[in-house]
Amino acid sequence: MSKNKKFARESCVTMTELVLPNDTNTLNNLMGGRLMHWMDIVSAISAQKHSNRIVVTASVDNVSFKKPIRLGNVVTLKAHVTRAFNSSMEVAIEVWAEDIPSGQRIESNRAFFTFVAVDQLGKPIDVPELVPETDPEQELFEGALRRRQLRLVLAKRMDPKDALELKSIFNLD
Repeated sequence: MSKNKKFARESCVTMTELVLPNDTNTLNNLMGGRLMHWMDIVSAISAQKHSNRIVVTASVDNVSFKKPIRLGNVVTLKAHVTRAFNSSMEVAIEVWAEDIPSGQRIESNRAFFTFVAVDQLGKPIDVPELVPETDPEQELFEGALRRRQLRLVLAKRMDPKDALELKSIFNLD
């Protein structure tokens, strides 16, 4: 494998946290901001592993809270790069909460974060290409271009007429 390519599995990162009283709101649920902080950390580590560079958060997509995470739960966050572009990388994050005494484990959150690799002066720098190996990795890889175009259109950094991947979904000419 060339130096300019990396397998998706090489960027896999798992992080585990315990929800303590200082992490919760008045309902004894994990505060959303604390969870987003943890998600930012685990996904940044994944992007750094892929790029071997300093990375900065560029965007966060649709962090939705499916189920609350309770005080005392063990939270497992899994992140991996789904696709690398020029200097940016999309990272998928899954969040699971476990109540160890009851043995109950739930999926709480999923999200995509985008990072940009930068040099020592903070300027964007190229990152290695990502090589998906499994069917789920290939599916995330293919969807990443559509998600990227949607992000750019919503940020007004791409004209919708130039979003060819999005147009193909809706069969627009």
